[in-house]
Amino acid sequence: MGDSKAFLNIPRQEAGYRPIQERITDYSQVEQTLNSHDRKLQASRCMDCGVPFCHWACPLGNKDPEFQDALYKGKWKEAYQILTQTNDFPEFTGRICPALCEKSCVLKLTFDAPVTIRENEAAIAEAAFREGYIQPQQPVRNGKKVAVIGAGPAGLSVAMRLNVKGYEVTIFDSKPMPGGLLRYGIPNFKLPKEIIDRRMKILAAEGIKFEMGVHIDVQKLPEGFDAYVICTGTPTARDLPIPGRDLKGIYFALEMLGQQNMILDGETFAKDQLVNAKGKKVLVIGGGDTGSDCIGTSIRQGAVSVTQIEIMPQPPVGHNPATPWPQWPVVLKTTSSHEEGCTRRWSLASNHFIGKNGKVCGVEVEEVEWIPATDGGRPTMKPTGKKEVIEADMVLLAMGFLKPQQPEFPANVFVAGDAANGASLVVRALADGRKVAKAVDAYLSGKK
Repeated sequence: MGDSKAFLNIPRQEAGYRPIQERITDYSQVEQTLNSHDRKLQASRCMDCGVPFCHWACPLGNKDPEFQDALYKGKWKEAYQILTQTNDFPEFTGRICPALCEKSCVLKLTFDAPVTIRENEAAIAEAAFREGYIQPQQPVRNGKKVAVIGAGPAGLSVAMRLNVKGYEVTIFDSKPMPGGLLRYGIPNFKLPKEIIDRRMKILAAEGIKFEMGVHIDVQKLPEGFDAYVICTGTPTARDLPIPGRDLKGIYFALEMLGQQNMILDGETFAKDQLVNAKGKKVLVIGGGDTGSDCIGTSIRQGAVSVTQIEIMPQPPVGHNPATPWPQWPVVLKTTSSHEEGCTRRWSLASNHFIGKNGKVCGVEVEEVEWIPATDGGRPTMKPTGKKEVIEADMVLLAMGFLKPQQPEFPANVFVAGDAANGASLVVRALADGRKVAKAVDAYLSGKK
């Protein structure tokens, strides 16, 4: 612990976002960066707690106090080495992770000003690329081959871990480029795609093979491999089967988000295939991060207005006694996209879509109440009868994804990430990828 009083003398400083009127005109990254001096000062705030709850909360088990200390002392290479002991892709998590570590930081409890762990992580990763600390490694091959089906976070994590151990790894994916949700779900203004491309070049140079644009039936896996890992994510979005669902202008969130990312990558679409919010009143149904991404994308496309509704009640502001520290706090979250301009409403259920000439023009919603369960279980939703119509000529469904049902697989077939556990955080997919890679190695090397 380099400066035992830094947490008392140095206030939390976030890099912040680019000005709203500037950032909504492009898809460049909204988050800014601190200079190296200020970044090291932020790292000095880590108290190196006797019980590091940040480590406890992180699905990857990152050694936050250790890499914070190295960063504070200016040992950027050492900080990166510590970070990558547990995290293969800190340049991803440093940008898009909700930072469970920070919510469990002791300084979150005492000052409501945790260490800027996520931003520090991203800064360390960028320094590593900038200074050339990251060079392709050539592992000694062990003669065994593994096929990974799916090039999303879990698949990339599995592939990287097994490749390091000497397995010849081939990744198959139906999309033209690797990244999965990272590339085709998360907007560029949160995760620029050149960040993904940079890492994919490293993985390819280390011997991982990419077979892109290939559709694999998990019931008919390609021959010639000693083991297989299914990392196909959660491809089925949760639908809203209410009257009027067949009207034009109603889309799943990823139809818009994926298409916009592909357009930015140079792909073109016919006019009648475009999912574009220009000049439209947009309604986003779903209050999570995907809904937030739809808001930011709609604004950049030129929407006239954006409204986001959520069926659950509005969370408390700042503190929620139901989720005390060090738990993840279920509180009102305002993202950079929310700041850019949208109306947010809660406790609204959608009754039916309203159409005109075959196109959606509104949604009838009804206010609901949530009655707490007496046994501590799930609350009960009660319609109130208070109905209204929200005008909308574009509706985006951002209500999550259905957990896939996997068939019975042979002993040499493993399942990782969202494909196994249902939709969750990227950091959890990465952690599960590492876990499953260990299981594959144990199986192929004859260990128990």
